[in-house]
Formats: sequence, C-alpha cells, structure tokens
Amino acid sequence: MTANAPSPTASTPLLHLLRARPGLRGYLSIRAADELGSQMLNVAIGWYVYGVTHNPMSLAYVGLVQFVPNLLMLLIAGHAADRFDRRKLIALSLSVQTVCLAAFGAWSLAPSRAVAPVYLLLVLVGSARAFSFPSMSATLPHTVSTEEFPRAVAAASSTFQICSIVGPAIGGLIYTASAPAMFAVATCLYVLATIQVRRLPSGRGAANPEEAEIDKTILGGIRYIRTNRLLLSLISLDLFAVLLGGVTALLPIYARDILSVGPSGLGLLRCAPGVGAAVVGLSLAHRTIQRRAGKLMLGCVSGFGLGTIVFALSTHMWLSLAALAAAGAFDMVSVVIRQTLVQLSTPDAMRGRVSAVNWAFIGASSELGEFESGVTAALFGTVPAALIGGIGTLVVVVLWARIFPELRHADRLVER
Repeated sequence: MTANAPSPTASTPLLHLLRARPGLRGYLSIRAADELGSQMLNVAIGWYVYGVTHNPMSLAYVGLVQFVPNLLMLLIAGHAADRFDRRKLIALSLSVQTVCLAAFGAWSLAPSRAVAPVYLLLVLVGSARAFSFPSMSATLPHTVSTEEFPRAVAAASSTFQICSIVGPAIGGLIYTASAPAMFAVATCLYVLATIQVRRLPSGRGAANPEEAEIDKTILGGIRYIRTNRLLLSLISLDLFAVLLGGVTALLPIYARDILSVGPSGLGLLRCAPGVGAAVVGLSLAHRTIQRRAGKLMLGCVSGFGLGTIVFALSTHMWLSLAALAAAGAFDMVSVVIRQTLVQLSTPDAMRGRVSAVNWAFIGASSELGEFESGVTAALFGTVPAALIGGIGTLVVVVLWARIFPELRHADRLVER
C-alpha cells in the first residue's frame, strides 16, 4: 500500500485520517455521488416497473438484467483493472452511467408505458458497473497504509450506507413530485463523481517488480481464490447470505400491498438497512475489530438472517424499519471483515481480478438475489419468499461453520 501523506497512527480518529489522506477523500466522494445516484435510480425503476406490470416477475427481471452483464464481463473487467490505469477505467464507467441516467430522464418524459427500454438501459448500467467495481476496490488500498486500511474500509462502507439512507428517501420524494427532475439530479451526481476521479492515486496493478512472478492470466483471480480457503469461505458465505436473505426486490410490494406506505414509504424502507449499517460502520472507522474476526462474522450473518425473518412477518411499518436496520447493522460488520481480509491478503497485481470475482459473487449477488426473490414471491407469495430467504441464511451459516474451519479460526484483520 502507498500513500503520500504522513502516516497517522492506528488510533487516529477518522477525521484526522481524512485530513491526512487526500486520496481517501477523493475515493469517498466518488462512492458518495455514485451511490446516491444509484439508489435514486433503484427507487424510480422499482416503482415504475411494478406500477406498470403489477407482476413480481418484472422486479425479478430488473435484477437479472443487471446481474447478467456483471457475470459475462467478470474476467475482462478484472483483467483490465490489473493491466490498465484504474482511474481511466473508473472515469469511463461513470461516464457511461451518466449517459444512461440522462436517457432514463428523457424516457420519463415519453407517454409510453413500456418497460423493455428500461431493461435495455439497465443492461448498459450493469455493464458499466462491472468495470468500475474492480478498479475502485483495487484503488482503495493505495489511499492509506496497511494499518489504516480496516478504518478506510469502514469509512468507505459507512459512506456507502449513509448514501443508502439519503438516496432512496430523496429519490422517493423527488420522484413523487417529478420523475424527470429526479433523473436530472441523479445525472448531475454522476457528473460530479466523474470529475472527482482525478483525485485518486494513479498506478497499475502489475507495476510492482516484486510481483513479477504473479499469475497474470485472465483466470488468475479465480485460481487464487480457489486455492485460498479463507477467501473462498468469506466470499461464498456473503454470496449465499445476500442471495437468500436479501429482500430489496420485494420492498415495492411491501410498500404497496402489505404496509400501504406509498413511494415515500418505499424510500424509507430502502434506506432502513443503511441506518443500522452506517451507525456500526462509523463506529468501526474509529475502533477496529481486534480479535475473533471469523466467529464474529458468522454471528453477524446469522443476525442478518434473523432480521430478515422479522421483516418478513411484520405488518407494522415501525417494526419493518427496525428489522431492516438491524439486518443492515449485522451486515456491515461482515462487510468490513470480508473486504479487509480479501484486500490485505491479495497482491496488488491481482487485486483487480480478485475484486472482480468478489463483485460477481457478492456485489452482483444482490441483483441475482432480486431475481430469486421475485421468482419465489411469484411462486409462493411475498411473505413466504422473504421468510424462506431468512431461514435459508441461517442454514448457510451452520453449513459454512462446519465446512470452513479456517473461517471460524480467523482472528486478527491486520497482522502485527
């Protein structure tokens, strides 16, 4: 890891860390603008598509059309992040998403009520995101020192979650007043994110001569994860937890048919997980996890599943919000543990490819999880679909604790 500013100590408060690391400030600015625009888009698309079709399968397709490009471009995106200037890849990805947001705004002015053009634009958005995530993830370690990295992960995750709180609420309110205005605001956010790319540290993954012997093939990231059982357990555990326990795709149905809270209520439901996650993330940015990281992760993924079960059975808005907030809080702990261990145990020349695999099996699993939730809801009903997901998450935790003893025995995030 590299950073130009003097190195603060591991006990430095978050604000001091941000002052000392301009690259980290730029990184967080991009994450904030990107996530705000993305969350606003999610609220608008979910409400529009379900409002037109009144079919849970239509929400499943929203997740599917964003997941497929990620899966198809997995190897190419990771390989590109390890070969080319990561800043240029990030800027290109954000530029494509900016154009797509502007196109969504133009479509919202049209009188047509078709959903096919929406799916097409989402394919382009998913394709662009496939290239941004590996480069962004591989860039973060260069903004701080090794000792500071767990705090940086917590700060980045907190920024993401705070925007998950604000974005859906703002998106729901603006969309209620004017759909074109909401897309215009989201487009401006992506423009700002693109401008901030210049503040990121430069460099290519393979520039370090000490890493000349590292596997540089397009399949190198997959081979590395396959032979590292700790990384395999971390990535696969969150994959199945998000795949089964995620209820994001069902929130429009809960908002319309079960809780009857309208588009503004949908925004609150979408931001509730971010409330719990942001509180925990900010705490971890000041005080990192010291010991028993593996057991803590297993326990928190179980808490995520329990929160999903409570939400599935709730018919009261306040209880639903509390359950989603608790699930988000538990999920934040597992995110910080996973991201820290994955990045610190991966050579920089391979971080792009490993991050791409991580994105496909963790980040993109949320889109595939939306498809799974929509299919399950169409087959069994909305409440049973959410309930099955929460129970399935608990089953996965038990299985992973037995299959991967390396995860149970993982202790410190940073070796001393």
